[in-house]
Amino acid sequence: MEDVAAIMALVRRVVPLMRASGNLQWDDRYPNDAVFEKDVEQGQLWAAEIDGQVGGVAAITADQEPEYAAVGWDINEAAIVVHRLAVDPAFRGKGIAAALMLQAEVVAAGRGIQVLRVDTNTENEATQRLFPKLGYVLAGEISLGFRPGLRFRCYEKRVGCVS
Repeated sequence: MEDVAAIMALVRRVVPLMRASGNLQWDDRYPNDAVFEKDVEQGQLWAAEIDGQVGGVAAITADQEPEYAAVGWDINEAAIVVHRLAVDPAFRGKGIAAALMLQAEVVAAGRGIQVLRVDTNTENEATQRLFPKLGYVLAGEISLGFRPGLRFRCYEKRVGCVS
């Protein structure tokens, strides 16, 4: 919980850059303190720390949006889903997003889950370059009810189970 303020400061630095590039996925209302506090309470928030500062954040969850079914995914199949992935602009290019995505694989392996999923705004070019480099395959595009007017690309990665 002690990192939520630093995470919100990171979000306040990221959102204007996202919006300037046409990515309207986040704004001054989402994500917010309550969302990150809930992630912490559920044990699903990961922060990357660099030199004592929060350099990146990701919610590594089992939460699948109902709209994922529109790309042909079985949303009743167990999957690890990355939400709220962000890297502080001061630390871009240092592999933080990739490290957080790899942490999702560690979480999946620990739970015996072979499916990883993530969605990203169609205007987020950085994640659209990153996910395929990490072995994620584009499954399709959807709308999300809680972010009206936006489109999201859905990516999936299937991994071998480590027992």
